[in-house]
Amino acid sequence: MTNEVWWRLGCFFSILVVMMLLEGCKPARQSPITKTKRWTANFGLVFVSSIFARLIIPIGLTAVALYNTENAIGLFNQAFYINVNLPFWLTVVLGLFILDIIIYWQHRLFHVVPMLWRLHRVHHADAHVDTSTGLRFHPIEIVLSIVIKLLVVTALGIPAIAVLIFEITLNGLALFNHANIRLPQAIEKPLRLVLMTQILHRIHHSQVVKETNSNYGFSVIWWDKLFGSYKDSAIKSDGDLDIGLSQYPQAKQNASLWGLLIMPFKNK
Repeated sequence: MTNEVWWRLGCFFSILVVMMLLEGCKPARQSPITKTKRWTANFGLVFVSSIFARLIIPIGLTAVALYNTENAIGLFNQAFYINVNLPFWLTVVLGLFILDIIIYWQHRLFHVVPMLWRLHRVHHADAHVDTSTGLRFHPIEIVLSIVIKLLVVTALGIPAIAVLIFEITLNGLALFNHANIRLPQAIEKPLRLVLMTQILHRIHHSQVVKETNSNYGFSVIWWDKLFGSYKDSAIKSDGDLDIGLSQYPQAKQNASLWGLLIMPFKNK
């Protein structure tokens, strides 16, 4: 775990660069807002969110998981004391599944609860979807997400390696399924049987409310299918889909860092 930062940064930037290169070579859709404006706002928000989250919660998830293991905190760490000898690999797998389903329900909750939606609409107000959109979350939403994961990791005693794998995978797949690319049908069709592909996730970014309230998963599609929120197609074709929120049609807020930061506190 001593190389955690390098693993995370290495995987993050590798996937980010690959996705952006693919978008540049063969984009699936044309953006109504110039790249310079969108990327300045979106990547600026990532920078602000990272600093804000570090100031509010200075300790990392993996560090907390290691502390829990060393001090026998959490359900999995208590298993030994109640004569339940779970294999380590099984606790890792269970931890990954639990974290993923928690993120699914967290995402769904941010769509349902009005105060949480005010934060999450910063992500959905983007009038175009590309890799940078996968990083476009309000700082307060980022902090709330970290708090939720901290509570789950601590309550269950999820191993640090599971937390690290999950965080890398979550970030990587968020970059992947937001990418402005369209996979060949021969690849996309079988892949969507397991993963949330770009076409499926763009349905989630549709302006049609019933479509926005679907396909919540960032990684696998299983939870959407299990809990009845899966949509395999939209009313319009992928190329004609109206992306974003109807109340923010190519507005200045979509291309302004300050606009994104204050968006949750405005009535619109």
